[in-house]
Amino acid sequence: MDTRFFRSTKHYELDCQQLHYYFSGNGALNSQKLVEVMVHRKINEYKVICQTYNAMYGQDLLHTLSSLAQRNNNPFARAGYLRMCESHVRDAEIMRKSLMEGSLNLNTLIEVACTRSSYDLICIKHTYRSRYNSDLDREVYTKINGGYKEILLAVLKSCRNYNGKADTSMAMCDAKTLYEAIESGRTIDQTAILSLISHRNTCQLRSIFSSYKHLYGHEFSRSIKKRPKCGQFGAQLRIAIRCVQFPERFFAKLLRMKSGDSRELLIRVVICRSGIDLKCIDRVFAAKTGSCMESLVRREFSGFNCRNKVGDMAVSSLLVALIRG
Repeated sequence: MDTRFFRSTKHYELDCQQLHYYFSGNGALNSQKLVEVMVHRKINEYKVICQTYNAMYGQDLLHTLSSLAQRNNNPFARAGYLRMCESHVRDAEIMRKSLMEGSLNLNTLIEVACTRSSYDLICIKHTYRSRYNSDLDREVYTKINGGYKEILLAVLKSCRNYNGKADTSMAMCDAKTLYEAIESGRTIDQTAILSLISHRNTCQLRSIFSSYKHLYGHEFSRSIKKRPKCGQFGAQLRIAIRCVQFPERFFAKLLRMKSGDSRELLIRVVICRSGIDLKCIDRVFAAKTGSCMESLVRREFSGFNCRNKVGDMAVSSLLVALIRG
């Protein structure tokens, strides 16, 4: 392992001390230092921190964060857990909870399945099987009904073809296939559309949608919206396409709508999209609302909404730091 990006063991021990002070309520807690740990460490460093924490305190750090988040509804612990987890582990757990806990959360399932790369989806599915001894595709098949089930299964199958760059010539042909699927016949050809999605990776799908606009002068999702015959399947398909094609618009809209647990959504979007397209999401959000995501964070975790002063202040500082980059 390349050690150039790692600091001395003493530095990681100090990181663990600050985390332990926060969990235990004992010792001189430095909130600024606590936020620094969560913002300025790489994923490989978090692995070292977890190992060091276990050696120092005999506890699993990720388990401690997860338990604190669930037991005390602690937003900083939740943000810290998501931040320190490997992305495919985090996403597999999010999908598991969306499928198995309480009411089915279709929005979150679509969010993860349709905004991750095809390679990411392969890692998520492997992790899901190893952690839960279950097949993600099978869970989706048995738990979900209607058009969303077919769309999600098609997207999950598409990751089998993650290798290679986008083929623009193929994309043009596929764009014509999509056009025929919605324009010819009295009903939309769902089979042709789902088959195409299931056999193209995320990168290729974006190229197909771009080619569609080049050929026909407007987005494929707009064509669906204009055709009443597309019905509910069309409405559900448009959401999935928006996730794949313009994830920054999808996430900005989620934040504007604030459906469900708005705090959890805000934490999840900022943590999961940090280093990917968080700046783009912030720009789209600001363009639609006239207010930046930083202001949204401060409103959500301060003043009237403040529930846990120390935890709320810490998570606010963490999310703002990630948004600013």
